[in-house]
Amino acid sequence: MIPLKDINRSQTVPLITISVIVLNTLFFFYELSLDQEALARFFYMFGATPSFYFSPNYWQSTGVLGGILPLLSSMFLHGGWLHFGGNMLYLWVFGDNVEDRLGHARFLIFYFVCGLAAALLHIFTNPNSAVPTVGASGAIAGVLGAYLILFPGARVLTLIPIFVFFQLVELPALIFLGFWFVMQFFSGAISLTIMDQQTGGTAWWAHVGGFVTGVAFTWKRRGSRKRRVFNY
Repeated sequence: MIPLKDINRSQTVPLITISVIVLNTLFFFYELSLDQEALARFFYMFGATPSFYFSPNYWQSTGVLGGILPLLSSMFLHGGWLHFGGNMLYLWVFGDNVEDRLGHARFLIFYFVCGLAAALLHIFTNPNSAVPTVGASGAIAGVLGAYLILFPGARVLTLIPIFVFFQLVELPALIFLGFWFVMQFFSGAISLTIMDQQTGGTAWWAHVGGFVTGVAFTWKRRGSRKRRVFNY
């Protein structure tokens, strides 16, 4: 299923969402300028490689800040056009409303917290992997989780491929994002049984970790707001 747009207007200009998309675009076009060997070095330097984090030598050589940097920089790198385009589409469709509700500064913090949580879960579920992890999808999964809590009834115009045909339908966010999460969770569970530590693939558990973090963050904040209203 491919989201084209949501039927849910935001009240403010999504400055952070637009800025993140612009930064991802700049980094992606920089990647395209590199040859294959330089790109591999770039990914190993700025991507998050799980096995590195379980090596004492890694922390001794990089220091704490040097070890944390790839967890952040990896959120702005992508492995190809489909990876980049899909992530930016999801962020564009769902990010503006979440930013509108959280506010610009809180949304920026929220985005990075979800991305970090996603990266950490991926690292701990793939401790022996020597493949650099890149992509904004963990952080964007957090945005999807927040959207599910904040706007469960919002309609999402969705393109559904059926064999060689395409069908346009409007789905409630609860259905669209609920189905998306279930697919990520079961794909992640299957990946644990057929894991190949030497080749790339989709970081399913990063998606799960980001989504759950987004749900938890938003649910807690919404609950706090209700309690403040009640106590008033």
